[in-house]
Amino acid sequence: MLDKFTNRLRYFIELSYNGFDFHGWQYQPNAVTVQETIENSLRLLLKKKELKIIGAGRTDTGVHAIQMFAHFDFDQMFNTKDLTYKLNSFHGKNILIKEIRKVSKNAHARFDATLREYKYHITIIKDVFNIDTKFYFSKKLDFNEIDRAIGIIKKNKNFKSFCRTKTDVTNFECIIHDFKYEITDSELIFTISANRFLRNMVRSIIGTILEIGQFKISNDDLKEIINKSDRIYAGPSVPAHGLYLSKVKYPKEIFI
Repeated sequence: MLDKFTNRLRYFIELSYNGFDFHGWQYQPNAVTVQETIENSLRLLLKKKELKIIGAGRTDTGVHAIQMFAHFDFDQMFNTKDLTYKLNSFHGKNILIKEIRKVSKNAHARFDATLREYKYHITIIKDVFNIDTKFYFSKKLDFNEIDRAIGIIKKNKNFKSFCRTKTDVTNFECIIHDFKYEITDSELIFTISANRFLRNMVRSIIGTILEIGQFKISNDDLKEIINKSDRIYAGPSVPAHGLYLSKVKYPKEIFI
């Protein structure tokens, strides 16, 4: 076997998952998580007891991922397509392994990500077939007010008021790349992308936006909420099951 320090090989996993049956991405004692599920399968298939994976971020309980990345190290070459097939056989219906790719030794799924994008799906009609993957919300909204609110959010960099209160984070600055929405006959879909996100940030922003659209919070209030840098002043968080991590981008040079 090759020396694991001098000949370490790093791989990226691209995957999707339905978060309904998981207590989020990150490992938790006495709870089923996406990270633990994949780690257990990799350890068994690669016959390595100490193997760990590191994700591009942490999704909360019930949150889904259209595109997620994670990396792991291994000290031997293997057939990536064969391992992808075997992992999908192990994981059942809620996790899809799309691809496993070799990357440079210093590539990092979390720290090298240059952009993350989330989508929040709201069904404006009662949809019994998508009750676990869309938030049902049928109240009338004023989209002129929502447009103004989105403009304020896009210019903002301090998101402490939209971050979970119990956190060890000390940097609350995020750079919003884009924030928009689309409306169909049955859905309202918000899309927000940034260089990074704080815990619960997207859900609390969308919850605040919906309050503004109902005139429960004004756009002047929104400016004050941002300036106060305290979560208690923002609107309620929308439910987790409507949220999707939809895209993660990396520099092309990390892929081999």
